[in-house]
Amino acid sequence: MKPATLRMLTLALAGSLSLIGTAYGHGDVTPQPVDTGNLKKLGSDWLDSNPYRGNADAIRIGHSAFAQNCARCHGIEAVSGGIAPDLRQLPAGEEGDTVFQGRIRFGSIRNGVTYMPPFEGVLSQEAAWAIRSWLDTVRQE
Repeated sequence: MKPATLRMLTLALAGSLSLIGTAYGHGDVTPQPVDTGNLKKLGSDWLDSNPYRGNADAIRIGHSAFAQNCARCHGIEAVSGGIAPDLRQLPAGEEGDTVFQGRIRFGSIRNGVTYMPPFEGVLSQEAAWAIRSWLDTVRQE
């Protein structure tokens, strides 16, 4: 085999392996802890609507929590690159709270395929509502 052909095959194989690693690495991520110590404790029963809406501490915590736990799929600053839904377009108010709560707690599994893992028991209710509080600040029609 000619050296130029071998070099091209090597580069093509390296590129393919890096793409495969990226694809497998995408879903194999360890959730990061979220420090919600400054927020009012909510208990174990999930609330129907976001108790932290407009709370500056919750927004700050939620922004960080989103960056660490959600941005891999939903995009930096919630600007989706197409892998997962654009969370800036969640409905406003309690309607959006209902959609958000269902997804973050139970994930999204269709036909046995996990599109989003459930985060109930992984992230606290406080962390989840803090993320929702931040998402409210970047919401778009």
